Amino acid sequence: MAFGPDTRFTTGAPGWGRAATADAAAVDAGLRSYMLRVYNWMASGLLLTGIVAYVIANSPELMSLFWSVGRAPNGMRVVSPTILGWAAMLSPLAFVLVFSFGINRMSKGTAQLLFWLFAAAMGASMSNIFLRYTGQSIATTFFVTSAMFAGISLYGYTTKADLTRMGSFMMMGLIGIVIASLVNIFLASSALAFAISIIGVVVFVGLTAWDTQRIKNDYLSYAYAEGTDEAGKRSVMDALALYLNFVNLFQLLLSFMGQRQSD
Repeated sequence: MAFGPDTRFTTGAPGWGRAATADAAAVDAGLRSYMLRVYNWMASGLLLTGIVAYVIANSPELMSLFWSVGRAPNGMRVVSPTILGWAAMLSPLAFVLVFSFGINRMSKGTAQLLFWLFAAAMGASMSNIFLRYTGQSIATTFFVTSAMFAGISLYGYTTKADLTRMGSFMMMGLIGIVIASLVNIFLASSALAFAISIIGVVVFVGLTAWDTQRIKNDYLSYAYAEGTDEAGKRSVMDALALYLNFVNLFQLLLSFMGQRQSD
């Protein structure tokens, strides 16, 4: 018997197109569910951070444990960290390092607990913004940051452009910002601080788009099985990346938009 071209895998084969469509729909539904979980983790972390910062800021006894307030020669308010304040400022870095180097050895529950502790520590470290800026300007900056973040993240999710090279460039920019910030601790240059803020906004805008695309592509590559430890841990780690982008973008925008306390 003579055979023509192999048609076993053509779209004309009974049921093949429907099966492929069903598989694609299942992957797409799984991706949407995973991304929603990541955003929920990020949003809940931001909520906890805001609550902790607000509670500390509105309790003079708690605030004095973390921050001391003085006056500069020009009359401007100066907020300085206490020993506990320094611990609060440095602890988020410790959590990030633990996540980065220990996530593979953690259980899902441990990763989730550490995320909550990290968000609370960030709240303590950011409580001083209520001493520096008015509540109205903090709220305004938060909503502006939220709108920017949503638009940028949506772009990263939907764009067909490959943002890998941009992400690598933004990571180099982030390293430069960290080094410049450390140098400026000793220089106390307002011009350098302004330049760091401008460049920082650009860097974290780029990182937000890149991280969103990376999270999407990682899911499509590995398709984490729902309910597994791996899926749970990855969603926390991905939420942490987006959380850090949001918080840094918020703080940088606050340096431009925030209205200083006058008293």
